[in-house]
Amino acid sequence: MAVLVNKEAPDFEATAAVVDRFETIKLSDYRGKKYVILFFYPLDFTFVCPTELHAFQDALAEFEKRDCQVIGASIDSHYSHLAWLNTPRSQGGIQGCAYPIIADTTKKISRDYDLLIEDAGIALRGLFLIDKQGVVQHQVVNNLPLGRSVTEALRILDALRYFEQNGEVCPANWTQDSKSMKATQDGLKEYFAE
Repeated sequence: MAVLVNKEAPDFEATAAVVDRFETIKLSDYRGKKYVILFFYPLDFTFVCPTELHAFQDALAEFEKRDCQVIGASIDSHYSHLAWLNTPRSQGGIQGCAYPIIADTTKKISRDYDLLIEDAGIALRGLFLIDKQGVVQHQVVNNLPLGRSVTEALRILDALRYFEQNGEVCPANWTQDSKSMKATQDGLKEYFAE
């Protein structure tokens, strides 16, 4: 598994289903403008996947408040994505999801992010936080049966933004309500003194 943290995110251009239409999405179009949460899931019309896609939708306003674009991706076609977007939540669909879901039918994007399970032809549950300069700041990869925490994705985005704005690092379990620290021995001592 390649570690992409601290490296430029592999660029791509792909067709995405967005609500009721198709759009061309190019990752580098967000550079200099927005953070990006790019998450991969195995397949449309499956079981854990719709729970994740709805969880990202439920938190979409929070990501948008933080100037972050959410993008989903799987190896399914944009037509499959659109059909799933037209399927009600009560029937296992993702109706109501409003962020782009890209079609990685060639599997190149999944390979570039080192997520493709070659013999199965699907991607692992990878999530990448990409900063405004196009650099991967965080990645997490789960196996197929393990859904991700959208709350954790937001927490990590908050930590990155806090560090960029304040220059202080964010210790374990940091949240916006907790203490940060200076990245020095004195800063560490101050942190543990309280």
